[in-house]
Amino acid sequence: MADEPIPTSPQEPTHRVSTSGDIEVSTYLEIAQEREGVRGKSRKDGALSPPRHEAIAVLDFGSQYSRLIARRIREHHVYCEILPPDATREAVAHLDLRGIILSGGPASVYEEDAPLAPAWVFDAGVPVLGICYGMQLIAHQLGGKVSGESGSHAREYGFAVIRKNERSPLFDGLDDEMPVWMSHGDRIDATPPGFRSIAYSENSPIAAMANDAGIFGIQFHPEVAHTPQGSQMLRNFTHGVCGLRGTWTPGNFVAETVEHIRTQVGDGKVICALSGGVDSAVTAKLVHEAVGDQLTCIFVNNGLLRREEPERVRDVFQRSVGLKLVYVDATERFLSVLAGVTDPEEKRKRIGAEFIDVFEEQAGALGEVDFLAQGTLYPDVIESQTSDSSAAHKIKTHHNVGGLPDRMRLKLVEPLRFLFKDEVRLVGAELGMPPVVLNRQPFPGPGLAIRVIGDVTYDKLEVLRAADWIVMDEIKADGLYDKLWQSFAVLTDTRTVGVMGDQRTYQHVVAIRAVTSEDAMTADWARLPYDTLARISNRIVNEVASVNRVVYDITSKPPGTIEWE
Repeated sequence: MADEPIPTSPQEPTHRVSTSGDIEVSTYLEIAQEREGVRGKSRKDGALSPPRHEAIAVLDFGSQYSRLIARRIREHHVYCEILPPDATREAVAHLDLRGIILSGGPASVYEEDAPLAPAWVFDAGVPVLGICYGMQLIAHQLGGKVSGESGSHAREYGFAVIRKNERSPLFDGLDDEMPVWMSHGDRIDATPPGFRSIAYSENSPIAAMANDAGIFGIQFHPEVAHTPQGSQMLRNFTHGVCGLRGTWTPGNFVAETVEHIRTQVGDGKVICALSGGVDSAVTAKLVHEAVGDQLTCIFVNNGLLRREEPERVRDVFQRSVGLKLVYVDATERFLSVLAGVTDPEEKRKRIGAEFIDVFEEQAGALGEVDFLAQGTLYPDVIESQTSDSSAAHKIKTHHNVGGLPDRMRLKLVEPLRFLFKDEVRLVGAELGMPPVVLNRQPFPGPGLAIRVIGDVTYDKLEVLRAADWIVMDEIKADGLYDKLWQSFAVLTDTRTVGVMGDQRTYQHVVAIRAVTSEDAMTADWARLPYDTLARISNRIVNEVASVNRVVYDITSKPPGTIEWE
């Protein structure tokens, strides 16, 4: 048994990797699909297939770190895909497979329904690396002995030090003693025939093992920051053991993807819902590079955006990026459907339904359209692939990887389907996109509607826009914007008594939210400087009418969520 939560530290650097935040048309396709009754149908043809690069396959046995393994591999310019534990040999046939990684997982190899590695893994003729549960699987399936939590000293959680037993290409260039992060309840008591221990720790006499056929097992997690030399260890596996060259680069991706889109689209017309967020922006730029004016972007102002955001989006994408953009001001329509609605989920549903109506109207006005470009990212695909796996707890089903409603007879163009968020930003930089787009903090699809607690009105939105403007202004002035995953204001539904100008007031409370995160699955509240918070509070109560109190949210995720609704 493995994979206990790893503690996060607010001092660690943050990396933006999550797909949450950008307003994409795919965010709202779920509404249309529910209307049509087509949830779960197969995707329409036309979607990009992955490029054929030398690749690593990561079999996910339910580890909370599987995506992190993939990201670490990608950081070394190696293409990899995450597959469910029961993936068949045919599932990797499209890859130029050069190595396989078996992830950790919450199971024990002796549990009745414990997932096992497919037999083809061990006769594929490529190196194999088992991490934690993956190592235990190798030992269990190839004839070694694994002891369970009832075994003596089997449990090992947290920091440990491993020491090399012998030289190994996996540890090439690394220290003889290495701090690592352990997270397991089972351990290896005897290696399979032909294997030998190559490292040990105080509680694990076989903390790493190998054989001469290129199969390795390690009891710790090299993918996490708590294993300082772990990234180099993974590079030793991909480049040293598997012999990869590291050709998965933003430049190569752009060239190949542009050519692929050009071939896929031909003379067809493409539409793309543009939000100003990085996912939709890079998607649009790639498609534009491929087919030029065959692409039309549609930007819907739903009245739930931040101050001056509609103007900024139009200016950046029309002037700086050069896209053909249809702008629709649908403020009154959206505020009308939100009138009197206080339930957060109902807000989302109504916004989604109205967005689909507006988008379809605008698409219809363009005449014959053949393709819809959307910013589906690889984490969306991963979660959909693994949600039916017995090894992984179901996270969510992603509507944007499940197909389009029948009445939208469009084929999908999804150029980012195999990228993580940080890779999207690198691709955008390769395309020469401005930092104002690439470094934008995530913004929720329903916009400010879920940051106005309770019913949404124009007046409340104006109060929130003014407060949020001050938060952004001070965060940027102190050089904190790029260090935070998100930072914003919330207009609560609470009013408090105050004293302003010797008079009693009874006005709104504004909450400030700022978090650090790597992937938005978990987040820690940001330790903002007191001086920054003081200036934000002072300016809001002085500059924003009807607000007399400011509070700071110090709740992490979990137990809270990043957004309040």
